[in-house]
Amino acid sequence: MRLTGHKIAILLESDFYEPEILYYQHRFPEEGAEVHFLSRLWGRDEITFQGHEHRMPFVVRESFEDIDEFALKEFSAVIVPSGMVADRLRYTEDPTELPPAVQFLRRAFQDPAIVKGIICHGMWLTAPVPHLVRGRRAVVHNNLLGDLRNMGGRYVDEDVVVDEDLVTARTGAHCHLFARTIIDLIAVRDRERAARTRGATRAAALGGAR
Repeated sequence: MRLTGHKIAILLESDFYEPEILYYQHRFPEEGAEVHFLSRLWGRDEITFQGHEHRMPFVVRESFEDIDEFALKEFSAVIVPSGMVADRLRYTEDPTELPPAVQFLRRAFQDPAIVKGIICHGMWLTAPVPHLVRGRRAVVHNNLLGDLRNMGGRYVDEDVVVDEDLVTARTGAHCHLFARTIIDLIAVRDRERAARTRGATRAAALGGAR
C-alpha cells in the first residue's frame, strides 16, 4: 500500500466516463490513498451527477470552493478526468472572471509538490489559463491536438506522458496506465523525500559528533 497517508482529489461533473471514475474509486484506495471527489456544489450539500455512457448516478458531497491553501497542500494529486467533465466545469457566470474550477486548478499548478493529472478531454480546463501548459510535454485526445498546440503545449504521441509534476494521458480508456503512473510518481517522490531526510539526519549526526 504505497500511498498510505496520501489524498487524491478528482474533479467531477456530469457526462463523466463511468469506467474511468469507477476505476479510480477502487484503484487508489488499493494503494492506501484517500480519494476525494470534488465539484462545484452551488451552495448545496450534495449533487448527483450522471455518467455519459450509462447515465450512472454519482453523488459528490465535497466542493473545491471550500478548499483553502492549507487543505490544498494535503492533496498529493489533483486529477481532471475525461468525458465532458472539464467542459462543464469551465462554465463561468461572469466572463471577466475565471471559472472556479479553473481557479482551483491554477492553485494546484502553483504547488509543484502536487501531481497534476489531466486525461483526454480534461485539458479543456486549462484553456482559460494556457500558461499552465505552455512549453510542457503532454498528450491529449486526438480531438484536442489543436487546442494543446494553441495553448503552447508540446504534443507527445504516447499514451501517457510525464513532465515533472504533470501527468497526461490520451483517452479515458488509458485510465489504468494513467493511474499507475500517478501512483508510481507519488511513491518515487516519497522514497526521494525519505532519502533526503535520512541524509540530513546523518549529516547532522556527523556534525554533532565533531
